[in-house]
Amino acid sequence: MKNINEVKKESNINNKLRSSFEEAKKDFEFKEMIDKINLPEDELMKYTSSIEDSVKEYKNCKMCKSILACKNNMHGFCYLPKVVDNKLCFSYVSCKYQNKIDKENKYLNNVTNFDVPKEIKNAKIKDIYTDDKNRQVVIKWILNYIKEYKKQNYKKGLYLHGNFGCGKTYLLAAMINELAKENVKGVIVYWPEYLRSLKDSFQSSSSDEFKNKFNEIKYAKILLIDDLGAEAVTSWNRDEILGSILQYRMQEKLPTFITSNLNIKELEEHLSVTTSNKSEKLKALRIIERIKQLTEDIEMIGENNRK
Repeated sequence: MKNINEVKKESNINNKLRSSFEEAKKDFEFKEMIDKINLPEDELMKYTSSIEDSVKEYKNCKMCKSILACKNNMHGFCYLPKVVDNKLCFSYVSCKYQNKIDKENKYLNNVTNFDVPKEIKNAKIKDIYTDDKNRQVVIKWILNYIKEYKKQNYKKGLYLHGNFGCGKTYLLAAMINELAKENVKGVIVYWPEYLRSLKDSFQSSSSDEFKNKFNEIKYAKILLIDDLGAEAVTSWNRDEILGSILQYRMQEKLPTFITSNLNIKELEEHLSVTTSNKSEKLKALRIIERIKQLTEDIEMIGENNRK
């Protein structure tokens, strides 16, 4: 049983809550919001401050003209109340502008990225830089590939090599993202980091993690291996990983794309590990032959956009 002091303290608290609630009700939007909540006022007055926060954000949303003009705490979202099991809860609900963006970018869920920067993840055909004439051959090739792929005409992928920072990865990522709009599942993998991650999972106790990472690349409907030749080569990652992936994709005619700063001859030397060992040179040559079976070879020397 409560003593007299506890009863007085509770009464004072309720009086203060009631006073704050009645004051807040003078605001038209506040009154409008609580009228839509199917709970008694004695319950609602416990959440006056939170409801006021919701009203403020809701007002911002009503006046908002675009996602860029959003004034709410979480960009593109509104803090709103909801009754769950007869209790008032609050959550962030996406606005119409955020919903439009999510709908437009839904196709990106069809592309898996391994250690790829945001710019590459969001690469778009419409944003391709076209002023550099050295890129025109590749752009024309990519646009034609998209057209033929949609017709279900199989074509080889592309081994695209050239100088650092000329936009090789962006161009091919934009192509894969464009095909993702047709519900084509693609994978873009930054090769040096992927190998490090794969090695870590191989050495850990989780064999499933290694298998899943390896198979996602091997069986990808369309694959982009980015920056081949930048990795430290070992017999394991060359023969067991790269060789196995390329062999399977060659047999199954799975579209495969590769970017590199090395031309084919330079890549062969890179993959040889030790150029004096004939056996190693032969193994490297096998990889090169698989690449040639899977891809066309185009060089792109362009402006370094990363300066």
